Amino acid sequence: MREIIKDRQVVQDDWTVLHLTEDDKPGEVAVGPKTIVPLSVWQMQRNNALAGRSDVGVWLASDERPEALKDDVNRLPVIAVDFPKFADGRGYSIAYNLRARFGYEGELRAIGDVLRDQLFYMQRVGFNAFATRPDRNIHDALKGLTDFSEAYQTSWDRKSPLFRRATRAQATTR
Repeated sequence: MREIIKDRQVVQDDWTVLHLTEDDKPGEVAVGPKTIVPLSVWQMQRNNALAGRSDVGVWLASDERPEALKDDVNRLPVIAVDFPKFADGRGYSIAYNLRARFGYEGELRAIGDVLRDQLFYMQRVGFNAFATRPDRNIHDALKGLTDFSEAYQTSWDRKSPLFRRATRAQATTR
């Protein structure tokens, strides 16, 4: 079983991420238990085969919009965002919008080309789970969540900038 980082711990991943082949039709593909399906499958089967199931999550490609899930965020136990390559940052905006605009409170997972260098920044925008690249050491990647002790800017995880959080010594005048 594959391991992921979830809530700052390495845990066994009991979910399967479904990737469609060229021959698969989103409205007809069978969805097993504990499966994270592409947005197209969710949209085609949401009101039929997937209605009422609590063991199905959805993953968004980096070119898909989080607004597509705005009416479903309260019923999905996991939403994943795909990072097709390290340099593609669109997933950060997707995650932030799912948390801040749509109030998603479940597991928000980064999948795809996920590396240690990204984890600190990913958690800042709302990710709490990370499926790192299989060719990398997940225990080393876990350390990426604590690479920095402070963040200057506001984000999902810190609502106040550093200058508002820091106490300053009284300035002396000459």
